[in-house]
Amino acid sequence: MVVLERPATTPGRQTRQTWITVTAGSTVCAAAYTAYLHLHRPGQAVIWLLFGAVATAITRLPSASIRRALPLVILGAVLVQIPGLSVSPQSSTDAYRYVWDGRVQLSGNSPYAHVPLDDNLSDIRDPVLFPGLSPTDKSGVTGVPHLSKENVGQLSADDPRTRINRPRVPTIYPPVAQAYFTVVAFFTPWSAGTLGLQVAAALLSIALTWLLAVSNRPAGRADDRRPRWAALWGWSPVVALEAGNAAHVDVLAALLITAAVVTTARRPKLAAALLGAAASVKLLPLLFLPAFRTRRPIVAAGTFIATYVPHVLAAGILVLGFLPGYLNQEGFDDGSSRSAILALLLPPEARQLAAAVLALTLAALAFHRSKREPIALTCCWLYGAALLIATPTYPWYGLPLIALAALAQRPEWLAVPLASYLAYASFGHDTRQGLIHLAAAVIVVIAITIRHRTGTKSCLTEQPSRANTVRRDKTPRPRDLGRTG
Repeated sequence: MVVLERPATTPGRQTRQTWITVTAGSTVCAAAYTAYLHLHRPGQAVIWLLFGAVATAITRLPSASIRRALPLVILGAVLVQIPGLSVSPQSSTDAYRYVWDGRVQLSGNSPYAHVPLDDNLSDIRDPVLFPGLSPTDKSGVTGVPHLSKENVGQLSADDPRTRINRPRVPTIYPPVAQAYFTVVAFFTPWSAGTLGLQVAAALLSIALTWLLAVSNRPAGRADDRRPRWAALWGWSPVVALEAGNAAHVDVLAALLITAAVVTTARRPKLAAALLGAAASVKLLPLLFLPAFRTRRPIVAAGTFIATYVPHVLAAGILVLGFLPGYLNQEGFDDGSSRSAILALLLPPEARQLAAAVLALTLAALAFHRSKREPIALTCCWLYGAALLIATPTYPWYGLPLIALAALAQRPEWLAVPLASYLAYASFGHDTRQGLIHLAAAVIVVIAITIRHRTGTKSCLTEQPSRANTVRRDKTPRPRDLGRTG
C-alpha cells in the first residue's frame, strides 16, 4: 500500500501566508479603530476582540517568515495611527494643555508660573484654544492662585471659554515633557491646534514598534519572535487611541522606559539616564528604581533632578505646579478615591495604609528579583502591579505597561489597561470599577499560575538548545535583555 504524505509547507508559501496575515490584520485593526472614532466610540468590546484575534494569529506565524515580514509590521503600526489623526482628541483634553505649555515656553515664560487664563499671556491666545476669549478680552485672572484643600476643586474646574482643562491652575507636567511640548509647538502652526502633537505621538509609537522589533534577543536563540511582540504594542487599541488621537505624553515615557530596559546591560549609565528622563516625563517611572538597583540608580535620580534645575531658577517653588492639588483631587493623599480593588473590602484610611504596605513589598520584591530574572520582566510586573494597587482610571497610564508586556512577552498584563478603559467608562460607579480591576488582577494571577505550573517560559528566559551548546559555553547566558545577540 502506497502512503501519500502531505507535502510540507515551503518557505515561500509560509512567507506569502505571513504577508497576507500581517497585511490583513493591520488593515482590520485600522478599519475597526476608524469606525470606533468616527461613530462616537461605540462597540468598545468589538475593537478589543478584533485586536485579540489578530494578535493571536500573528503569534502563531512561523518565526522565519515573520522576520521577513518586519517591514509590514512597521507599516501596520503606521496604518493604525492614521485614524486617530483624522479627528480631534476623544478621550481627554490633555493635548490642549500640551499645546499651551509649549506655546508659553516659546514666548519666554514658564508654564509653572502662569495659568492659561492669565491676562498677562493674552497675546498668545488663539481661537482654537480659546474659542470664547480673544486676546483683547479680560479673563479677570492674573498670577498663580494659592491652592488649598478647600479651593482645589473650584480652581480645577473647566471654563467654557477655553478647551484647556483646569485653566485656573499651572501645569502639572515635568521638565522633559515640557521640552517635548516646546519642540512640537515650534514646528506646529497655531491653526493646527493639537495635530502637531498627534503626529508626534504617532511617530513615537511607530519608533517604539521598531525598537521592540529589533531589540537584542538572548544568546543562543534561533527562534526570533520579536516582530510578533512588536505588533502587540504597535497595533494595540490603546496605542492607536491614546497616541495618534489623544496625543498623550505617556507614549514618550513608554519609549524612554523601553530604551532604558533594552540598553541596561550594554550601557548601564545611558540606561539610568534614560530612566531619569522618563521620570521627568511622567513621575511613575520612578517606580523602576528598585529594579535598576545594580544599574546606577543614582544616575537616574540625578538626571531627574537635573532636568528641574532650569525651571527652579525660573519659577522657584512654583515648579511644583498643580501636582499637590492633583494628588489631592485624585484621592492619592487620603485614599478616598484610589485603590478600587482594596475599596471593595476596606475603608479609605485602612486601604491607604494597605496600599502603602503593598507598594513597599513590591519594591522590596523587585529589588530581590532583579538579579534573578530579566529586567524587562521585573519592570513589567512591577508597573502592572502598581497600577492594580492604585487603579487610576485613565487608560493612557497603561501605555508603558503595554510596551513592557511586549518586551517581556507577558500578554496577560494587557488586561490591566483594558480594565482601565472599562473603568474609565464607568466613572462614578466605585463598586463596578473595583470589580473591573479585580477581574483584571484575577486574569493576571491565573496566567502566572498556569505558566508556573506548566513551566512555560518566554524566549527571554529559555535555556539555549543543544544545538547551541558551543556558543553557550563561549558566551555566558545573560540575565538581562539585550546583553548579547
